[in-house]
Amino acid sequence: MSDEPAIDNGGGLVRLRLDIAYDGTEFAGWAVQAGQRTVAGVLDEAFSTVFRTPVQLRAAGRTDTGVHATGQVAHVDVPVNALPHVYPRTTRPGGSEFRPLVQRLGRFLPRDVRVLDIARAAPGFDARFSALRRHYEYRLSTAPYGVEPQDARFVTPWPRPLDVDVMAAAARDLVGLHDFAAFCRHRDGATTIRDLQRFDWVRDGDRVTAYVTADAFCWSMVRSLVGALLAVGEHRREPGWCARLLKETSRSSDFAAAPAQGLTLVGVDYPPDDELEARTKVTRDLRVL
Repeated sequence: MSDEPAIDNGGGLVRLRLDIAYDGTEFAGWAVQAGQRTVAGVLDEAFSTVFRTPVQLRAAGRTDTGVHATGQVAHVDVPVNALPHVYPRTTRPGGSEFRPLVQRLGRFLPRDVRVLDIARAAPGFDARFSALRRHYEYRLSTAPYGVEPQDARFVTPWPRPLDVDVMAAAARDLVGLHDFAAFCRHRDGATTIRDLQRFDWVRDGDRVTAYVTADAFCWSMVRSLVGALLAVGEHRREPGWCARLLKETSRSSDFAAAPAQGLTLVGVDYPPDDELEARTKVTRDLRVL
C-alpha cells in the first residue's frame, strides 16, 4: 500500500488518523510478524473486519517487543465505499463522525489495546513521515520491595541505588544532532543520525523517570540510552563515557539495553496542517551531520 496521502475523490481512499494506546507486555512489538501477536496485526485484523476490506495501519513509531504506548499515532487508508459500513443506522446529534466506530472497536478489540480517537486526516498527513518528534518515558522503581502491583507491567524494578544527579548531567552531553550508532541495533540501509532534543532524569521518592524526546529514534535507541545511563548511575562508568560513545560507528557491547517493560511512547508532535507536506519531504531526506 502506498505511503502517499489518500484523497476522497468519490471513488478512491480516505485517510484516517488514529490515536492509540496499548499495554505492550503480551505483544511482540508494533510491526506485523508472521506467527507473532503484534499491535499492528491485531488492529489490521479489527479494521479489516469492520470495514469489510483489507486495510493496513502505518504508525508514527514501531515500538519493540514489550514496549507500551499511551500516545501512539497511526493512519489507515480506507476505500470511500467502505465508510458506510461503520456508520450507525441512526446518528446522535453532536457526536463526532467516527465516535460509533471508536465505541465499536472498544467492544471488539482485546483489552490490552484501545483506539482512543479517529478523525479524517488533514491533506498531506502521514503518521510516520509528518511527525516532528516522538516523546518517550522510561520508568524505574528503586523501592526495596520492587514495584507496586498496579504498576508492575509498566515500571522496571531496579535493585541497586542510582545517582540520578550524575545521570542527568551525563544525559545532557548526548542532547543534539549526533550519530547514535553506539545506541542502535543495526538495520540495513537505515541511518543512525538523530536529533535528541530532550534527555532528562527526575527522581520522585523511589520512582525514577527518564524523559526522552527526539525527531525520530532508531531500533532499540531509547532502551540503549537508558541502559548506558544506568551504568553511570550505578557508578560503574564515569559520566564522560556516554559522550565518548558518540564516536563509535556500531552498536557498543559495553552496556546492555534497559528492559522493555519500563518504556512507554507517550506522544507524537506534528506541524500545523499547512506544513505537513513540507515536513514529509524533510523527513524522507537522508540525514547527514
